[in-house]
Amino acid sequence: MWILPRRPSEEPALHLSSGRDLYSFYALEEKSEAYIAYLYLKHIDHFMKHVYEMLGLPARELPDTVGETVDDILRGHLANIAEAAGDLSTNIYHGKIVTLRDAIQLVTQKDPLALPAPSERVLPFKLARDVILEHPEAIAIGTCACRRVAKEPCLPLPAEVCMMVGEPWVSFITEHNGRMFRRCSQGEAVEVLQAAHERGEVHAAYFKKEMKGRFYAICNCCDCCCIGMRMWNMLEGAVPFLAPSGYSMTVSDDCTGCGLCAEPDGCPFRAIRMNDDGTRALIDAARCMGCGACERTCAAGALELRRDPTKGDPLDVEALTRELRAT
Repeated sequence: MWILPRRPSEEPALHLSSGRDLYSFYALEEKSEAYIAYLYLKHIDHFMKHVYEMLGLPARELPDTVGETVDDILRGHLANIAEAAGDLSTNIYHGKIVTLRDAIQLVTQKDPLALPAPSERVLPFKLARDVILEHPEAIAIGTCACRRVAKEPCLPLPAEVCMMVGEPWVSFITEHNGRMFRRCSQGEAVEVLQAAHERGEVHAAYFKKEMKGRFYAICNCCDCCCIGMRMWNMLEGAVPFLAPSGYSMTVSDDCTGCGLCAEPDGCPFRAIRMNDDGTRALIDAARCMGCGACERTCAAGALELRRDPTKGDPLDVEALTRELRAT
């Protein structure tokens, strides 16, 4: 059982069937992680506000409060994430960049999915163990916590671009955080992904130690509000909390030198520039994460994602399933 330091008015005990399901999802030795998952899912916007404040970024005031004890726990969890973030072997909060095609695969599964411990070339993080979806048809769409906290978000609120996928996450977050998340169909999830791609946003599949190291969410991220993207660009990838998609962008001879892909909103990872005479786009291979966001800028069709062995392997559910069956 948990022994929780809280005032009676600050955080109610687990209630509703989703709370019990979340608690029972964890083994006895994992119950402390279950409580962190409970608080994170229920108060994800307050967690993100603490991230903004830790980084010294302007944040809007949220309309509700959670109490000093919950705030202290969320700050402590953030400190744990920051302390562990410097190495692939210790990182506890991490994302895998996925292409639009691979993101759509993740939200259109019809049967339970079990891909335990994919190759480290797919997930290089020691604590990202599994791609397991129980009830994959269960999807919650919700307000991006980063944009909810940002002073001037790039999308008007509610900015429903973040997804929880599978159980017990979906039932819990829609029952306990209904102000931000609601259930949606797989079809609506695909539409959200496609619209995000057209806006130039980056699809990222997230894993988290407190979610038993499993895939649990897809975020559609911008580089102006979303903390993961901002931190990655600011630190130039020095802190390994994002893994590339397994692809890199290439430029064909069809490039007309229009320069749109090299504009600030062309590549969210700042991986494209023009050559010295401004006649052709060049890809910075070290910066490119293979998200595919820049493709939309090229009327000539000169930008194309291609497999890149130096960027690991894609989180391609169909290919990984075939490999598992073949072994």
